[in-house]
Amino acid sequence: MIISPHPGGAARTTDEVLDGVDLSGRTALVTGATSGLGAETARSLAAAGATVVLAARDFDAAVDRARRIRERHPNADLDVIGLDLTDLNSVLAAAGILALRRTGLDLLINNAGVMYPPLIRTGGGFELQFATNHLGHFFLTTQLLPVLAATGVRTGRPARVITLSSDAHRAYAIDLQDPHCWKRPYDKFVAYAQSKAANVLMTVELQRRLAAAPVAAYAVHPGVCVTGLARFMSRDDFAEMRRLSAGAPDRLAHPKSVEQAAATSVWAATAAELDAHRGAYLADCEIGRAADHATDPDAAMALWELSTRLTAPH
Repeated sequence: MIISPHPGGAARTTDEVLDGVDLSGRTALVTGATSGLGAETARSLAAAGATVVLAARDFDAAVDRARRIRERHPNADLDVIGLDLTDLNSVLAAAGILALRRTGLDLLINNAGVMYPPLIRTGGGFELQFATNHLGHFFLTTQLLPVLAATGVRTGRPARVITLSSDAHRAYAIDLQDPHCWKRPYDKFVAYAQSKAANVLMTVELQRRLAAAPVAAYAVHPGVCVTGLARFMSRDDFAEMRRLSAGAPDRLAHPKSVEQAAATSVWAATAAELDAHRGAYLADCEIGRAADHATDPDAAMALWELSTRLTAPH
């Protein structure tokens, strides 16, 4: 079932979603904030009064993005932190710095991602898409849960964890036996879809574990949008993407603007009506439904346990 609180949700922009919303006193962390959806998410939240921490692997690019936001919104309250999601030590260091902030953390936007690269392994031997899209965000989220929960208790308003997934998750269920393609052949389309399924599964299990905590989790499908995320894609890759999207050809023929694609993220972060729908999968500023294999509670728990082992100190 799809609940449509706003007509024309797919066409809504970030500024339309946040029209009349005052986020003063709230602190948000946005990963992958140097460009694309992350940059727009950070800008729009800052424009609405939030203190926004821009997290990115390229620290200088994050500083430049903060400067651009402040040029457009002179009163924007911004901070920058270096964060490499493929390096667990970097994630741990960033989480430690964030835990020291007196303002706490109201919103965690797990936005950063990589799509369809050739087989690349991180320093730990992990496949890049799984490591970036899921594992790094999983570790960041679990490290920040005490801060988020404490902020929720202090403010009397649940903190929120928003993790960007994709409808691409519907194509393939995650392979919990070999998520890093150590044994099976690497297929970038399969690996991307599985990493996006992992984003939904993490949200499902996170919300189950947070049942008694003042923290809510949501997974977001932003929609098709042309950003730097497609930098690895060739003409053949776009053809394969069209084939995989055969059931919904309009998505590729009419991509969203960046402002429209980021709208569901800021809606997930701020919409009061979502308090009654914790753990939901969101698309087009509406409450949707993810694929069954991405919401299976047993798979969600198994992925959580696997991710905990993979991110444990060695």
